[in-house]
Amino acid sequence: MSQQDQDSIARVEHDGGSDPGARPAVGSVGVVIGIPEPMASELRDWRASFGDPLAAVIPPHITLVTTTPVHDWDEATDHVRSVARKQAPFTLAMCGTGSFRPVSPVVYLGVRDGFDDCVELHRKLQSGPLEHDLEFDFHPHVTVAHDVSEASMDSAESKLAGYDAAFLVSSMGLYEHDATGVWKLREELTFGAETGGEG
Repeated sequence: MSQQDQDSIARVEHDGGSDPGARPAVGSVGVVIGIPEPMASELRDWRASFGDPLAAVIPPHITLVTTTPVHDWDEATDHVRSVARKQAPFTLAMCGTGSFRPVSPVVYLGVRDGFDDCVELHRKLQSGPLEHDLEFDFHPHVTVAHDVSEASMDSAESKLAGYDAAFLVSSMGLYEHDATGVWKLREELTFGAETGGEG
């Protein structure tokens, strides 16, 4: 993802729950695996072709941690950095389509190789300062159509049914949801590496 793409993330597809009895949050974080080029541009074009306006503002990605309020930013980011340092790179293969309909109006590319790696990463990240209840069970995926007409979702599910592509995942992006509602990349964390950066 380019910096322009990363800075243009304006919203996410699903919000997680939060504890109403907890002390006030100082911000919200999200953690994603970005899809590299040229696959990212290809999937962005496909998403736009199905009439999804979010194609222009949300780069293709796999969400590991959705919108999560945090009460101590330094503690939360240190936790994410620690998980990244202990994670080895892995191959991720996207193939075939699925849908969360009727629960949620989403059509997605499935994850074949790397599915268990994503689930385990999510489990490690979704602990400590980022632990909270989720509305939905975690299911690694790449959204290709969201909240468009039934016909457009049917088209997305059909036209990308044969999609098959793979890439090496060697990092994940730590994002902050700022007061204006925009997602901004704070750090791209390389797996297995000592990472610096300001909290």
